[in-house]
Amino acid sequence: MKRIAGRRRWWIVPAGILVTYLLLAYVILPALWSHHEHEPGLASLPMVTRTGSGIPGDALNVGLVGSKEDILRAMHAAGWFPADPITLRTSIEIVGSVVLDRPYRDAPVSALYYQGKRELLAFEKPEGTSADRRHHVRLWPVLDKGTDGRPVWLGSATFDRGVGLSHDTGQVTHHIAPDIDAERDLLMRDLREAGMVQTFFKISGTGPTLIGRNGEGDPYHTDGEIDVASLVIDGVRRSEPPLTLPAPPLIALKDQVWHGISRAVSE
Repeated sequence: MKRIAGRRRWWIVPAGILVTYLLLAYVILPALWSHHEHEPGLASLPMVTRTGSGIPGDALNVGLVGSKEDILRAMHAAGWFPADPITLRTSIEIVGSVVLDRPYRDAPVSALYYQGKRELLAFEKPEGTSADRRHHVRLWPVLDKGTDGRPVWLGSATFDRGVGLSHDTGQVTHHIAPDIDAERDLLMRDLREAGMVQTFFKISGTGPTLIGRNGEGDPYHTDGEIDVASLVIDGVRRSEPPLTLPAPPLIALKDQVWHGISRAVSE
């Protein structure tokens, strides 16, 4: 009898491990990754851009709800400038801005692609006196009508910390700062302070990433969330604070754990 009881106890440990694995793999972790409930039409979309060569580029980390005109008005009110198209003239101007350390607040940005399409809108916010350091965001329309009947856009917000050679192709390019969550937060804060946001909510993006690399080989880290701002209509400034829709409890817990890990790694 003791031998039988011992055998039963021996099976308890692997059975417990198996049950724990099944719960993590098929219940808990999928719940942490999937929470598009505020905009279900985005649930099946990829969350990373690509370069013209097809290399995975910057992760998507922001979203906007509104027409193209609403976005143009909101970004202007928030102090972000539309990027010039890439031409011979603008290419010479951005080189002159970097070399001569002179302002160029409308400097062009290199092209990235999402679902085979180049960004439709791009904006930047200069930092310093030249175009080598700047906050910028690229935006793509992804839904003609979201849950509130307005267009939905996804975008990638990053900070250009300087000019150098691509780690992957050797071409001259801007290098981004690794904390792309900080850029997401900056854009959302600027829009909120300008009174351009009706509602904030989160959707799932790439998922928690400690060591990601963009199309130029630059490292980045992110909690994997996309912050979405539903913009005011026709640029009519909102005087009261925007409504913030809560994330699911598991996502809030995941974000707390992630930010603790991220701070520990950074330190």
